[in-house]
Amino acid sequence: MIEIIPAIDLIDGKCVRLSQGDYGRKIVYNNDPLEVAKQFEDSGIRRLHLVDLDGAKAQHIVNHRTLERIAAHTRLIIDFGGGLKSEDDLRIAFDCGAKMVTGGSIAVKSPDVFASWLQKFGTERIILGADVKDEKIAVSGWLEDTGLGLMPFIEKNRRQGVTKVVCTDIGKDGMLQGPAIPLYRKILASYPDLYLIASGGVGSLQDIYALSEAGVPAVIIGKAIYEGKVSLADLSKL
Repeated sequence: MIEIIPAIDLIDGKCVRLSQGDYGRKIVYNNDPLEVAKQFEDSGIRRLHLVDLDGAKAQHIVNHRTLERIAAHTRLIIDFGGGLKSEDDLRIAFDCGAKMVTGGSIAVKSPDVFASWLQKFGTERIILGADVKDEKIAVSGWLEDTGLGLMPFIEKNRRQGVTKVVCTDIGKDGMLQGPAIPLYRKILASYPDLYLIASGGVGSLQDIYALSEAGVPAVIIGKAIYEGKVSLADLSKL
């Protein structure tokens, strides 16, 4: 069955969600992300996708203390992303308890640096972030459209050793209207052994089943949980 990865997005140390990557459309769901993380763990969840939205804007890690608290007080396997631009950022993230990190903007703007991370830290610990709008890569917290095509971007990084990709369709994110299944089918048709993590658009259990039927290995779920569209009790049965 598909792996379920709940998301916690951080702004000012609080659990928030954006719609379509718009910082002006922010909803604060909980002032204490650790409380949310513990709820996930208590429901049998093993993974957590933790995103430093402040870091994405600032271009360096910001909310590492929140990462540290969650890692210290839960057994969740945390992948951390947002604003990771240097080896120092990665070391802070790993030292604070992240098991994996996600790099998107860095893979576009400084591909040699990203490649060095894969070599130094290992491909199992580095996830490629591919945030797309109309199959073009967007970076810097989705504030910048690069014009770079998704498939060439994945291909280039596959040659560098990438085995895991989290792909977010920005147009779907936070809208609860269904994920970009045709896009994920297209990716998997070219890279059937890729550990593809779908992100954006999940609004029901049926969406999760549809992703699973499409062969997607994992899915990140955020707003659907916070808005009560998908319950932790239901997720625990998957």
